[in-house]
Amino acid sequence: MTYTAKDYAKLVGMEDFSEALIRNHITLYQGYVTNTNKVLATLEQMLKEDKTATPEFAELKRRLGWEFNGMRLHECYFNVLGGEGIVESGSRLARKKIEDFGSIETWLKDFKSVGAMRGIGWAVLYQDNVNGKLFNCWINEHDAGHPAGCMPILVMDVFEHAFMLDYGLKRADYIEAFFKNVDWRAVEARLK
Repeated sequence: MTYTAKDYAKLVGMEDFSEALIRNHITLYQGYVTNTNKVLATLEQMLKEDKTATPEFAELKRRLGWEFNGMRLHECYFNVLGGEGIVESGSRLARKKIEDFGSIETWLKDFKSVGAMRGIGWAVLYQDNVNGKLFNCWINEHDAGHPAGCMPILVMDVFEHAFMLDYGLKRADYIEAFFKNVDWRAVEARLK
C-alpha cells in the first residue's frame, strides 16, 4: 500500500499565515508521507527476506508510528483549516462541548491552555469511542501518548514549525490565528 500526499495548496493565502509558513509546513507533511511509504516498503522487503528478528526490523517498526502519525496528524490539522472560524452555537459539536465541558467557553479555555503548554507537540480534542465523551489532550510526540480507542476531532500542531516563522515565540498569537481559520463544519464531521 502506498500513501499519497494530499494537496493543501488551497491554504496558501489563509488569513494570518504567511505563504512561506504554509508551504514549509506542507513540505514537512509531504516528508511524513514519503517516509511512511519508505518504511513500509522496507519492512515488507525485510519480511520477504525473513529479516524480522533483526534490530533493524524492530527499529523500523518503531519508526513507523512516528512517520505514519506525523502524516495523519498533519492531515487532521490541515483538513480543518481554511475556514472562517465561525462557531455555530447550535451545532451538534457545540452541544456536545456544552454537555462535556459545561460551556463552549470552558472547552475553549481548556483547549487553548493545552496548546499554550511549554513543549512541542499537539493539542488534540479527542472523542472517546466507547462513551462518546470529549476531552482535550496534550501529545508530545507523534508516536506516543495517544489515548487508545479515541478519535481526534480537532488537532492543533504546536511544534515550532507550525508557527515560529510567523509568530516567533508568541504561541498565543498563533493559537488565535489558528482559531480564526478553523472550518468548524469539517471538525464536526469527525464527531461520532
